[in-house]
Amino acid sequence: MLTGYHSREQGASLIELLVGVAVLALLLGLAAPSFTQFIQNTQIRTAAEAVSTGITLAKTEALRRNTAIRFQLVSSLEDDCILASNGTNWVISTEDPTGKCGAAAGADVTPFIVQKRGGADGAPNADVLATGGGAGNHTLVFTGLGRPSAMNLDGFTTVDITNDISGTCEHASGSGTMRCLRIAVTPGGDARMCDPKVSDATDPRKC
Repeated sequence: MLTGYHSREQGASLIELLVGVAVLALLLGLAAPSFTQFIQNTQIRTAAEAVSTGITLAKTEALRRNTAIRFQLVSSLEDDCILASNGTNWVISTEDPTGKCGAAAGADVTPFIVQKRGGADGAPNADVLATGGGAGNHTLVFTGLGRPSAMNLDGFTTVDITNDISGTCEHASGSGTMRCLRIAVTPGGDARMCDPKVSDATDPRKC
């Protein structure tokens, strides 16, 4: 039965839509810096995990093959590569890969590369710096027993992973926003990831 009442479709007015868009834009603007910081910190962790994994793989391969295996930080994965303590790429091989990093992993050609990884893989903005060892600070040579070689004059003991895109490291500055990480290489050749900001001696993350 018709009653004479005509219902009206309900919807948002143009003003309400504009207000909603303005609020959304404001929220996105407030969240953007935090999201950027999160992304850059994630890249630090990705790079740190990659270096740690590479060192562990080199040690494992040395044990498996019962021969010397090298883990090297290099400037690039092309044939113009050089060994560098701040190289964001790494190569695992049996011989010095300088000028030969373009060789395929597993190929039966010098420098007999076992594995390699580019720094841009998941962490294009992360910076790497190896210190604490020999003059070169770019190579770890593992013996067939899986221990760093006593003749490893260019060896390193720590690798710091940073990212300057969104600020300095938290442990280096009170206003720092980057949660930088460190890879510590033990005398036995194990790679341990730690956090330089942690000061509690009972915290397993402490360096």
